[in-house]
Amino acid sequence: MHVAKDRVVSLDVELSDIWGNLIEHPPEPVQYLHGEYGDIFPLVEAALEGKTLKDRVDVRLEPDDAYGEYDEELLRVESLEEFPEGLEVGMRIEGKVEGEEEPVLYTITDIAQGKVVLDGNHPLAGMALRFVATVVDVRPATQAEIDGGAADDPSAVVVRALP
Repeated sequence: MHVAKDRVVSLDVELSDIWGNLIEHPPEPVQYLHGEYGDIFPLVEAALEGKTLKDRVDVRLEPDDAYGEYDEELLRVESLEEFPEGLEVGMRIEGKVEGEEEPVLYTITDIAQGKVVLDGNHPLAGMALRFVATVVDVRPATQAEIDGGAADDPSAVVVRALP
């Protein structure tokens, strides 16, 4: 079966930087619903179109094709007093951006001198990436998956191309 619209595709994925440094290689196949549902990077989805079992794609993603350019305006420095005790570098918290409806997920990147540095950029923002994937399964999507816009296997890892 070929990769096509409204098919659930399972992939063995390796994500690395352009120098070959491995960023992520999930131990289980990742899956997504093919057909512009926003579950995978558009360039990767286009490269996978028409592929079949054991086919491999190797796609270079520039920042605009992946997690976007690094936006310094998404950095905030807040008073430590505004946060509960137990805050640690690396924790992620939701916060609002003035004028935006959707909350932003911030990573705490530093705590010093009574201040907390929050970064609302995706950790891979500003990076060119190499996305290598091998097709390990392709199946027709169920009507529920098509209606919901996502693959419905709760045991699978799902790739979502978030802004």
